[in-house]
Amino acid sequence: MTKEVTIYTDGACSGNPGPGGWGAVLFYGEHKKEISGGERATTNNRMEIRAVIEALGMLKEPCSVKVYSDSAYVVNCFQQNWIRGWLKNGWRNSKGQPVENQDLWQSLWALMQKHQVSYVKVKGHSDNEWNNRCDELAREAIRQL
Repeated sequence: MTKEVTIYTDGACSGNPGPGGWGAVLFYGEHKKEISGGERATTNNRMEIRAVIEALGMLKEPCSVKVYSDSAYVVNCFQQNWIRGWLKNGWRNSKGQPVENQDLWQSLWALMQKHQVSYVKVKGHSDNEWNNRCDELAREAIRQL
């Protein structure tokens, strides 16, 4: 039986591009872990993806994971199967151009092969306590750069 983990993630950028941060909160049973980080020159989309990568990277064994994100970019990639098209087309999008943020998508895809991952879209900057906490973590990471 695999462990069930819930992850909330968010990314933020001060300017786009500009200094950016990401935050994640992981839940397993009664355990909660908060993680965050940032980069001096990045984009919001990169920080959104990076939050998921860093959170999944914390897991020490294969798990069943539910990721909550306010990023349509991240959620739609998997709910609308953009990733399958990119893989089939050699990391090219529907217009035949190289997929943006390919390095991060490839890292995320590799991590997802170890776990059973599903994605849930949440409304950002709203009443979701844990999405709001991730936003705070991401913004604090930017301030610490």
